[in-house]
Amino acid sequence: YTSVFTGHNSYYFLFSLSPLPFSSIEKRTLFSSWDLISLGTQAAFYCCTFSYLKTAGIIYSHLDSLNMTKKEKAHYVLTELDKIYPDTPVPLDHTDAYTLLIAVLLSAQCTDERVNKITPLLFAKASNPTDMIKLSIEEIQAIIRPCGLSPKKAFAIWTLSNMILDEHGGEVPVSFEKLEELPGVGHKTASVVMSQAFGHPAFPVDTHIHRLLTRWGLTSGKNVVQTEKDAKKLFPRDSWNKLHLQIIFYGRSHSPARSPKKEIDYITMHIGTKKALLELK
Repeated sequence: YTSVFTGHNSYYFLFSLSPLPFSSIEKRTLFSSWDLISLGTQAAFYCCTFSYLKTAGIIYSHLDSLNMTKKEKAHYVLTELDKIYPDTPVPLDHTDAYTLLIAVLLSAQCTDERVNKITPLLFAKASNPTDMIKLSIEEIQAIIRPCGLSPKKAFAIWTLSNMILDEHGGEVPVSFEKLEELPGVGHKTASVVMSQAFGHPAFPVDTHIHRLLTRWGLTSGKNVVQTEKDAKKLFPRDSWNKLHLQIIFYGRSHSPARSPKKEIDYITMHIGTKKALLELK
């Protein structure tokens, strides 16, 4: 940014960032004639660019983040999220690995809040595989209908309960591979169960994590598989179980998918990509 600001343009750049009691529009107006006469088209182009960025704070933030490596950004994220979220309760209510597994399965395309309203009704009838297979698929479906995709989820719950009894002695398997063999259980669900039920280091990537790590320039954002690989390379293994929840919490409260606010989403303000900064309102 600064390489093109020579001569009078340097003064305009410094003045535009100064704390003088002028709005950004007033500052541009004061210098518009001078800029256009002395600096020509190139200066006018960059003045328009800064006008589009709206505030000097965004420029400062991006200039600062340009000098940060991914490792430094990762350290900053860890430090800040530990300040905001020292404690990370699991958002889905559960009592053991089985009830967590069922709750995570139900959370697909459904909010945690709604799942937490439905699971007490389901678990009052069946909170273990033995009791669950005594219910019909139709009975399970009737209870979980508000969570969406109820036919598929009900079939998966009843079938995986049978598999846990027949193949795993009634206990939820402590293995990524065995968990992912269960119907309705993908890699993210298995990762949540392994990390939150069994304490095994895992980094489940949901839409919040994928969005934020992309905004912060910590992953290419191509897909969740790549995002998980990049996250595991950047963050210490012993931080994964807590960190993935911290990022989810931050995404929900500070950095939503639509219209994130620069006054609230301060981590993106500090380390966000150029594209992410332009999305801030």
